[in-house]
Amino acid sequence: MTDKLFYERQLLNCGCKYICGVDEVGRGPLAGPVVCAAVIMPLDDIIEGVDDSKKLSEKKRNILSEQILKKAIACRICRIEPQVIDEINILEATKLCMKNAIEGLEVAPDYVITDGNMTLDIAIPQKSIVKGDALSYTIGCASIVAKVHRDALMTDYSKLYPEYDFAGNKGYGTKTHIEAIKQAGLCPIHRRSFTKKWH
Repeated sequence: MTDKLFYERQLLNCGCKYICGVDEVGRGPLAGPVVCAAVIMPLDDIIEGVDDSKKLSEKKRNILSEQILKKAIACRICRIEPQVIDEINILEATKLCMKNAIEGLEVAPDYVITDGNMTLDIAIPQKSIVKGDALSYTIGCASIVAKVHRDALMTDYSKLYPEYDFAGNKGYGTKTHIEAIKQAGLCPIHRRSFTKKWH
């Protein structure tokens, strides 16, 4: 069993009080924004079942997201739209999204831990943890909140652009989604830099 508070405990022992976990959802899809969540959680009142959002069922994610948002000391969700992703590339868009989420928190963190392997342009001390969403409770909370938020956005977009089944594929390049692009062309939320081979 992984100790999901291993990193947080180290930081608490160093005198940090407000530890912010950050994660993104939606780097890979052909359509829709990239979404990031930054959360500061109370570490003396843990929510059971928090894990990498991809390992959880949709129902479980929705329940946990609600609990996380209720319990969070601070939480901020940000998104970067497809047009900006096309302009600055997905890596830079992800970093900008994370930075905006952190800087938009109503409580300033002492330390930031992010999922992945990137350095953010922020003044706060930070650490990047590969597979952090599965290894850290705080990053896991951020990953769940970001995923639930983005999935809801894509379900809403599905009503606007029903031919692409965004509710089902969440913008990812499934076979039926690619077929729909070939048939109907691109819609306003498609990432042009991701879909060059089909238009």
